[in-house]
Amino acid sequence: MCQCCSYTIHSERSHFGWDNSLSPVLQIAPGETIEFSCQDASAGQITSTSTVEDLMARDASKVNPVTGPVFVQGAEPGDILKVSIEQFSPSGFGWTANIPGFGLLADQFTEPALHIWDYDKTGLTPALFGAEAQVPLKPFAGTMGNAPAEKGLHSIIPPRRVGGNMDIRDLCAGTDLYLPVEVAGALFSVGDTHAAQGDGEVCGTAIESPMDVVLTFDLIKQTPLKMPRFATRGPVTSHLDSRGYEVTTGIGPDLMSGARDAVSGMIDLLTAQTNMAAVDAYMLCSVCGDLRISEVVDAPNWVVSFYFPRCVLE
Repeated sequence: MCQCCSYTIHSERSHFGWDNSLSPVLQIAPGETIEFSCQDASAGQITSTSTVEDLMARDASKVNPVTGPVFVQGAEPGDILKVSIEQFSPSGFGWTANIPGFGLLADQFTEPALHIWDYDKTGLTPALFGAEAQVPLKPFAGTMGNAPAEKGLHSIIPPRRVGGNMDIRDLCAGTDLYLPVEVAGALFSVGDTHAAQGDGEVCGTAIESPMDVVLTFDLIKQTPLKMPRFATRGPVTSHLDSRGYEVTTGIGPDLMSGARDAVSGMIDLLTAQTNMAAVDAYMLCSVCGDLRISEVVDAPNWVVSFYFPRCVLE
């Protein structure tokens, strides 16, 4: 257990859906710091020796486990739960996959693919992606959220007003996350830890990686919040900015189509410039490239851009 933590919650204390009837695994007071051990998005079904066949044989009902829930004393509907993200202890193992039927370009990439990562868990030096690329690492938790007010079991996959599977890569160490509270105690859980991800997570997976997360909790009483917000304490792209970017665009009246066109354009560019297969370029885009809305005011067409960091290939 980390020296600053009051408790450690082990990864066995996890669940696969949001449900406000779940019994909390721990009750804490505001101001306490807790260490959470988080499984990867496959709940340990994918290992360092896994193959594409193992990927397709996994139990799809056991995805994105989250550790918790934690009951925060004094938390009530209408409050804000402030989650200060203190540190991550990565495992050194990760995986990225193209899963048929999932991802922005699922209709174009219909065959499964799997890449196993072995990265430097201490120094976090850029992780090798074959002979073609090396990806700067930035650990974060893809899923952090409170239990919703609506009764019953709700899927862990879509993000919600109370947080959940938001996959925001800037929810890293040094960021403060603010979440609406809808039930007594908030019932907070965390998981889906990543060693790196691009904005958009376009193929549907990042560098999925088990790791420990240290979080500090506080309450802001009776301050209604419609949606999650967060504040960073410094730059958010410095790990990728060093060599500039290659950028492709998608232009048209539909933002989703624009996003697809921008990513497709980058995959075409990467395969033309390197020897990598298109599906590898797709997965690489997911772990380090960024989708950005560049313009939404010049009707009837909007511009979506996809930024790929040159440092990954140089």
